Amino acid sequence: MNELGVIWLTIKLATVTTAWLLVLGTPLAWWLANGHSRWRTAVEAVVALPLILPPTVLGFYLLIAFAPDSSLGQLWQQLTGSRLAFSFSALVIGSVLYSMPFVVQPLQAAFRQLDRGLLEAAAVLGAPARDRWLTIILPSCRHSFITAASLGFAHTVGEFGVVLMIGGNIPGETQVLSIALFDRVESLQFAQAHALAAGLMAFSFVMLYLLYRRGDGNWRLQS
Repeated sequence: MNELGVIWLTIKLATVTTAWLLVLGTPLAWWLANGHSRWRTAVEAVVALPLILPPTVLGFYLLIAFAPDSSLGQLWQQLTGSRLAFSFSALVIGSVLYSMPFVVQPLQAAFRQLDRGLLEAAAVLGAPARDRWLTIILPSCRHSFITAASLGFAHTVGEFGVVLMIGGNIPGETQVLSIALFDRVESLQFAQAHALAAGLMAFSFVMLYLLYRRGDGNWRLQS
C-alpha cells in the first residue's frame, strides 16, 4: 500500500474515532464533573488508565475479546457477516478506548468551571435542558471541545501498540501510519521510514504548538 493510501486510512480512522469520542465522551465527562455516585472515582480511574497502561496490555485483552470464538466476535460475525479482529472496526473500538482520556479530561475540566448560577437561572426561567446545552454550555465550552477533538484526533494518529495488536498490518484495511513506519523499518526502507517519522513528528508538534498558543489550560491531562 502506498503512502497516500496509508495517510488516507489514518485520517479516516482518526476522524471516525474522534466523532465517537465526542459522542460518548461528552455525557461521560458531564457525569464525572457533576455526578455524586460512589462509583465516580472508579470510573474516572478507568477512563484515565490509558495514560499509564501499556497499550499492548489493552490490545491483548481486546484481541481476546474480538477473537472469532469469543462471544463478542461471534455476535459481530452474525450481525455483520465479517470478522471483528484484524478489521477497521476493531481499530475504531480500540482507538476510542485508548484515546478516551484525551477527550474526557479536557471536557470534564471545562464542565467543572461552568457558571452554575447561570445554569440555575436558566432552569428557573424555564429553559429546557436542550436549550441550556445549546445556548450556555456549548458556547461556554467551545474551546474545550476543539481542544478535546484535536487531542483525540492527534492521539489516534500516533497510536501503535493497540492498533498493531488488534489490527495487525493489513494494507488497505489496518495499516495506518504508525504501523507503516514499523513495517518500513523492519524491511530496512529507511528513507521511507524517515519520511513517515518526520511527518508524524511535525504533525504532533504543530498540534501541540497550536493548543499551547491558544493558552487554554483546561486540556492538560492528569493520571
